[in-house]
Formats: sequence, structure tokens, C-alpha cells
Amino acid sequence: MAKTTEIRWMGRPEPHDYPAALSFLTLVFAPEEAKELVKRLKSAPMSEFKAKDIFRTAELSLLGVSNSHVKKNRRKIEEGEELSPLLLVRTGSGGKLIIADGYHRMCSVYHYDEDAFIPCKIVGV
Repeated sequence: MAKTTEIRWMGRPEPHDYPAALSFLTLVFAPEEAKELVKRLKSAPMSEFKAKDIFRTAELSLLGVSNSHVKKNRRKIEEGEELSPLLLVRTGSGGKLIIADGYHRMCSVYHYDEDAFIPCKIVGV
């Protein structure tokens, strides 16, 4: 019988995830709009979606296991450490999903189980 690796999650994003999201979102949106999105993310309720659905909707390339950040998160998973939930932004009806923070974590989890539910906070533009 194959060993199943349990992926553990924190109950909420880490405080440093929000400045990281702001840095990324400022590349996509005007600074004031990015700040407003991060403010909304902080107060958004927790949700969860399957890794494969986040990956498909974000339309990003899956990072390989040789990526240093993916390796770091895979080590955390193997050692039973909790990962921080993702911060997501919807760009409108039928639009693209932006992973404002947590892209490497999502790729790490996907390598273990594409059907795994990933906790996140999500807001729309």
C-alpha cells in the first residue's frame, strides 16, 4: 500500500504574505487598486479549491520540483509542517485567476495531489 503524504495547512495566511501579495499586485494593478485588493484579502473569508482547478484557472506553467521554492515547500510537506493558504484575485466573470501569493506552494501541492483542496482567500476585481 502506497504511503499518502498529508498536506497540512495553517488556519490563515501568514502576516508576511500580504506585503508579498501587494508587491506582486502592484505589477498588475495601479498601486491604490492593489492596496485595496490586499485590504479586502485581509478581511475575506477562507475558501478552498482543488489544486488542479486553481492551476487551470490561473493559466500558469507548473513549476518543476527542481525549483528552489518548490523544493523548500515539498520539504515542509514531507516534514509535516503547515503551509500558508493562498491569496487569490478573480479578474471578472470568465476572467483569469491571479495567484497574488502562494504560486510556489500551489505547485508543490500539485506535485503531490492535483485533487488536494487548497485553502485560500479570494476576492474579485
